[in-house]
Amino acid sequence: MIKSPPPFGLPLETCGTGRHNDGRQTMKSYREELWFETKTRRAYLNITPQVEAAVKRSGVREGLVLVNAMHITASVYINDDEPGLLRDYDEFLERLAPHDARYRHNDTGEDNGDAHVKRQIMRREVVVAITGGKLDFGPWEQIFYGEFDGRRRKRVLVKIIGE
Repeated sequence: MIKSPPPFGLPLETCGTGRHNDGRQTMKSYREELWFETKTRRAYLNITPQVEAAVKRSGVREGLVLVNAMHITASVYINDDEPGLLRDYDEFLERLAPHDARYRHNDTGEDNGDAHVKRQIMRREVVVAITGGKLDFGPWEQIFYGEFDGRRRKRVLVKIIGE
């Protein structure tokens, strides 16, 4: 099923049938888009509840979920949802790649060279196992959306495959 483009914050969904012509079960494929627009240039959002909800809607009990930032100045990563750690990340990234004019990318008229570097450090995507219909995390693990050049709409792809 494909729905029209979503209003802010609502997912776009697609789902494979999961059946052979003779009725045998096949691997399912399910896709959703999550949309975010942060009020600040940099932000770190725990998106675990949205991903868990997508897994539930997919009906997949055993499989994998890919969660992928679909913009070159945002990331998806896994870590602990502890406020001090989030501040430490932000300070660390700002020391490594400060928001200033030093980047050659900014010579093109852009001002977000630092955001590209921060995204490269924090990664593009994560893959998490689905076991028994639930995300199979280690202790304290949560999925985060990292925004490094915010204040505009960006999307995250959630792709689920399994049975």
